[in-house]
Amino acid sequence: MTTPTAARFAPSAHAGRASGAMRVARIAVQSAALAGLWVVADFAVRMLHLPVPGGVVGLVVLLALLFCGGIAPRWVKAGADWLLSDMLLFFIPAAVAAVQYGGLFREDGWRLALVVVGGTLMVMVAVAFAVEQAARLERRLALRRVMVARHASRV
Repeated sequence: MTTPTAARFAPSAHAGRASGAMRVARIAVQSAALAGLWVVADFAVRMLHLPVPGGVVGLVVLLALLFCGGIAPRWVKAGADWLLSDMLLFFIPAAVAAVQYGGLFREDGWRLALVVVGGTLMVMVAVAFAVEQAARLERRLALRRVMVARHASRV
């Protein structure tokens, strides 16, 4: 038997479904916005004949928008988190396609493995460098905010 007070504070099933639906909608909209940014960047790369992939241009544009305040991180966080958590699924078609080329792997497998390992190491080094630079920038910005706050409190 539930008391009136317990019933008042118990979460309703309807509230849980509405919250879950809102979360799914937010993820869908944010993922669509990120995909839309990629489509626009890919179109720009094709029109301008740039030698870089559209995804790279899209990420640079997104980074610039995040840094300048044009986009708040909360506007893309849920969609980006979902895409990153399910990223392994995006590689399944490539793995299935690789199975079709068994002869290639038997003949040149060691070269392919060398390229994959070398490419992975280069990506890891580049990401480590980028993370280090971002952390330094974040520390500098935090220090600048502290200095401005101290200066403002003295005045």
